[in-house]
Amino acid sequence: MIEVANLTKRFPRHEAVRGITFSVAKGEIVGFLGPNGAGKTTTLRMLTGYLPPTSGSARVAGHDIFRESIQARRRIGYMPENVPLYDDMRVREYLRFRAELKGLCGGDARRRVSEVIDTCGLEAVKKKMISVLSKGYRQRVGLADALVHDPDLLILDEPTNGLDPNQIRQIRDLIRQLAERHTVLVSTHILHEVEMTCNRVIIIDGGKIKAQDTPRNLVTNMRAAGRVIMEVEGDPQIISPAISRLENVKRVSTEAREGQWTRYEVLVDSGSDARERLNALAAQYGWPVRSLFRKEATLEDVFVELTRKD
Repeated sequence: MIEVANLTKRFPRHEAVRGITFSVAKGEIVGFLGPNGAGKTTTLRMLTGYLPPTSGSARVAGHDIFRESIQARRRIGYMPENVPLYDDMRVREYLRFRAELKGLCGGDARRRVSEVIDTCGLEAVKKKMISVLSKGYRQRVGLADALVHDPDLLILDEPTNGLDPNQIRQIRDLIRQLAERHTVLVSTHILHEVEMTCNRVIIIDGGKIKAQDTPRNLVTNMRAAGRVIMEVEGDPQIISPAISRLENVKRVSTEAREGQWTRYEVLVDSGSDARERLNALAAQYGWPVRSLFRKEATLEDVFVELTRKD
């Protein structure tokens, strides 16, 4: 559905995107991740025809986005980060207007507007002025706008921006439903949502792609140190140095104290598991242990490992 090869965008004093290459297959939900200023939005704007590239190529549904811009854009539904809506129009009126701008007319326009109102849960507000809508409903209107011409590809830039946890969950469920008929490329900062929603993840930083794989594979293959959490009763000035001397232990830090109990985070070399040695150490010195477990790595850990500057 998307084929990008050596795509580059240079501004007068900054190279925002540096020769990136990636693909998105039909039917995938792909998370496009990166810190602020990484080049995510610039890439999305090039894919949707809003910005010309400096060099490289990109194809959507077989159409070159730059040489066959009109044909490619007909296959794309784009929801920008800050959804531009006309506050002085009613929801249904606005969606009808947008459908006509995208080439629909008459019965086709009415049918598609009714379908996206139903799909995006806008039935209760379809006659209301956009100016009175909550942030959650405004995001839904923006998504309905992106969907109204029934595109093959949906490109969503921060679709849950500014939403509360309940609204985020609703948008997440909606994106899953849309993936049954559409390919979805979604840029977001909410990594937990990416783990729960996306089939694959692309991480960009400094204009370059740092990794692309399934969330599970990225977590499994990450280079970061492992973490073991241990809650022990005793003197931290004795316990912490003793833990530090164990093989494969990189660092010991105190997370919290509760009376005589201290909670430690133990960083160990990647691929190692110090739980048995920690348990044996506690038994050797007679330290009571209240908890001992390995902290599972998350996509957030991968993201930090790949994009941190230190």
